[in-house]
Amino acid sequence: MLIAVTGATGFVGRHLTALLARRGHRVRVMVRRPARLRALQGLSVETVPGDLRHDANALAALVRGADAIVHLVGIIVERGSATFENVHVGGTDRLLAAARDAGVRRFVHMSALGARDQAGATPYHRTKWRAEELVRASGVSHAIVRPSIISGPESAPIRTLVRLHRWSPVVPVFGDGSYATQPVWIGDVALAIALAAERPSLSGAFELGGPAVLSYREFLRAIGRASGHPRPLLQVPLPLARAGAKLLGLAGPLAPLTTDLLQMLVEGSVTRENALESSFGIRPLSFEAGLGRYLGEHRS
Repeated sequence: MLIAVTGATGFVGRHLTALLARRGHRVRVMVRRPARLRALQGLSVETVPGDLRHDANALAALVRGADAIVHLVGIIVERGSATFENVHVGGTDRLLAAARDAGVRRFVHMSALGARDQAGATPYHRTKWRAEELVRASGVSHAIVRPSIISGPESAPIRTLVRLHRWSPVVPVFGDGSYATQPVWIGDVALAIALAAERPSLSGAFELGGPAVLSYREFLRAIGRASGHPRPLLQVPLPLARAGAKLLGLAGPLAPLTTDLLQMLVEGSVTRENALESSFGIRPLSFEAGLGRYLGEHRS
């Protein structure tokens, strides 16, 4: 198969592109910044320079002759014209139009656990849902995957927490830390997406989570153990955390925490309908086993 991939140089994209190549597929990727191609070094992929947001010719070149499209592009913090609306909704709309024009038969879209169009939802989750709605209404055979927080070597949030455990005498936990998460291994997510591209019978929306639900406190302690530097947890009252996140948000895209990120963290990220085993036949790797694969260098 010829599979076109957006977001190939990102966290999930790097793993997926390598996996697709190993599975014998031809892979074509869109790259906005040539310097990002280093992330795909050593892989035999066809590249199309361009920007999903405003480059119709590049989109046409990306999808021409493709058997399937995997759409991974997403942002967690807005930067300039790269808003949630422009990237999640507008970008998906333009890619679907290009797919229909080119006669592409299969479209795999990565959304997020918690995507919904409800009052009180963050702009991130609302625009992820609206992008899903565009996919559902497209008339193209599709699968939508909604992963929980993804664990892997390039996970920026987990790397930040590793550094905190290494260099800080305490690690903050917001509120009581009882809110739940279900971290899922990057290799399992990449395999599920690859299978969704290969198998049109996998149709609809699929939630992806790890094998265990952890409280945020348990999540932090697992990272501390895996890094070899477990630290005491310092409870920060939620009102104080929200005030701090509001101030940090003034730093824009460089902010380590914003009010929206804090809200999504406290909401939790758990699925009761984990499709990894039931739909994809994947036995999910545990959070601690995954951490052990890439945090060994932090042990003293």
